[in-house]
Amino acid sequence: MFKKLSYESQKRVIIVLFTIIPIAMLATFTYYPLVRMIEYSFTSWDGLSQNIKFIGLKNYITVFTNPDYFKVFGVSLYYLAATFVQLALALYFATVLSFNVRFKNFFKGALFFPYLLNGVAIAFIFQYFFQVNGTFDTVLKAIGLGTHTQLWLGNPKIINISLAAVSVWRYMGGNFIIFLGTIQAIDPQIYEAAEIDGANRFQQFINIILPNLKRIISLNLILALSGAFSAFEIPFIMTNGANGSKTFVMEALEVAFNFQKVGLACAMGIILLLICIFVTVLQKGLLVDED
Repeated sequence: MFKKLSYESQKRVIIVLFTIIPIAMLATFTYYPLVRMIEYSFTSWDGLSQNIKFIGLKNYITVFTNPDYFKVFGVSLYYLAATFVQLALALYFATVLSFNVRFKNFFKGALFFPYLLNGVAIAFIFQYFFQVNGTFDTVLKAIGLGTHTQLWLGNPKIINISLAAVSVWRYMGGNFIIFLGTIQAIDPQIYEAAEIDGANRFQQFINIILPNLKRIISLNLILALSGAFSAFEIPFIMTNGANGSKTFVMEALEVAFNFQKVGLACAMGIILLLICIFVTVLQKGLLVDED
């Protein structure tokens, strides 16, 4: 029966057959849970009983009016600031290593390596790194800055800076390799023409590299901002939310599983989703060229 179809019809059938399973999995594990989460966000439910009570917008009002739930948004600001530091460092190293420098392959590997490590392993490594008389304190003492040692994961004023710095170290390699690949895809003759015209490295960066990276920067910024608002594994393992380091995702999980307020936790998840969508649309409007 299949052989009797024309070539175009066979091609359409093959396309449909190959897309049915991915679409079905996407609908089953992404869209259906999302619809159910939206439904539960308007209810009062403990996640176990059959008693599901519709309460309208009460969960959303609770999130924005109860300081215990709303204050965790402030922690995300540290990771948001770290996002721009991360992108700036990745862009800087990608630009420098795109030119002829000594040992550039070694530096490429060193910068990208942390991105390959498991997040749990990184959290345990830096938990020891920041502990009292740990690696960081030892280095500070060795260079004569021993008076500046303190509780890096115990001081509420700096704990989120320490955790955000770990995130920068871990994720910078992913952005770095994307930037580097895009820069190396630029025709070398453009650089040669620029050098003949007397353009220095900074001028080449502003007039050649940066315009070609605009869309890539936009993409990386979307991913980085979404990650900043949904930070979880590093603060969860290193501090378990102690000393003011609890993120929005950690608060939502605690509300759902410790306090058995699944409806409220679902509302928090929807709010996080809407924030990510809003930030994505906003930054795309600001950074993407009008074609």
